[in-house]
Amino acid sequence: MTTTTIHPPLIKPHPPMSRGLKIWIGFLSVLIVAGVVCGVLVFIYGLGLTNLSNQVPWGLWIALDLSAISLGAGAFIVSAVVYLLNIKRFLPMARVAVLGGFLGYSSAMFALALDIGRPDRFWHALVYWNVHSVLWEITICVVFYFTVLALEMAPVLFESRLFRWWPAAPKVGHFIHRFTGVFAVIGLGLSLLHQSSLGATYGIVAARPLWYNPAMPVLFILSAAGGGLSACLFVTLLVSRLRGEYVVKREVLRDVATIAGAALSFYLYLKLWNWLAQNYYSSLPARTSGLEILFQTSPYGATFWWIEVLLGSLVPIIIFFTPRLRRSDWMLMLGAALAITGVVMLRWNTTISGLVVPLDWSPGTAYLFPRLAYTPNLIEIGAFAGIVSYALLGLTLGIYFLPIYPTEEELEAHH
Repeated sequence: MTTTTIHPPLIKPHPPMSRGLKIWIGFLSVLIVAGVVCGVLVFIYGLGLTNLSNQVPWGLWIALDLSAISLGAGAFIVSAVVYLLNIKRFLPMARVAVLGGFLGYSSAMFALALDIGRPDRFWHALVYWNVHSVLWEITICVVFYFTVLALEMAPVLFESRLFRWWPAAPKVGHFIHRFTGVFAVIGLGLSLLHQSSLGATYGIVAARPLWYNPAMPVLFILSAAGGGLSACLFVTLLVSRLRGEYVVKREVLRDVATIAGAALSFYLYLKLWNWLAQNYYSSLPARTSGLEILFQTSPYGATFWWIEVLLGSLVPIIIFFTPRLRRSDWMLMLGAALAITGVVMLRWNTTISGLVVPLDWSPGTAYLFPRLAYTPNLIEIGAFAGIVSYALLGLTLGIYFLPIYPTEEELEAHH
């Protein structure tokens, strides 16, 4: 008769919270309370409190939703590399990737709850299927993938001090962990579906000249891959600096930077080639007039070329692929931070720029329509700050209380 050995949870004594950490947690808590107040006001009085309008119905919250989902993409990439490709040296990065994905997707859900105005009807998408709608497909995939992330996080919770009161917690966590490979397969499929569909949501809208683009789905997938891995890299390096020791081997971090740089390289190549094809080789009148409006009335030229392309893509690629620069933790953190900024700016530029350019009912006549503008007000910024603070607080407490960075030896012994 064979028996299965259940290893004890990876419990380590928590160091006492420093004064700086307490101040940081208190600061985030205040912002969360402010965000909750803003959210309640929106639920009571409606979206009329915001600067959103019929002409510009998507604003800061949708950009936050798209950014949070893209930065949570490290979860499905690392899980696929570890559990499908069986490259075990990336195993120490798996838990922080899953934690980031869980917080990213839950943040996106909070942003959507604010933006749709009637979050009590969210369940309609699960009951009343509309298989012809891209947004319905995104909703279904996000809900199911969030469930997968919750299941992947469960063993980490059961191994922590939080469940030390429950003797069966290690056995339950071990049982759930046995299906991690299945979760990785399901998560990979769901992630690729909704990450590409987020781009398709824009790319199929023919009436919006700056959105109508067949490359949108691929651009969203590649940028999410680069941004998600960069987020994992930045958090891991920051934790290493704060703890005074590497929580993940330096060689693994360099490999993660290389993969992120490769994803950003493919993204930048497609981005530039697509821009040339759309604006020079095809010379679509609607797109040309739309870009003229943007360059004349908004900082789109600066946000696109300087932030999205140069600082958010090209500079991180150079850092990630230059051996001398990669040897510096600070340079890796800079490259990761810039890559994250570039991913966020892509979502902002795509959403806002496409809306402020008027609908072009007849090619070449966009200049006849009134020019629009959008700036988020304090209610929108307050709710935005609350959601971002929730994600940062969850990340802080998760890394402090949970075994997010166990050593490779501990992981091998445990699994």
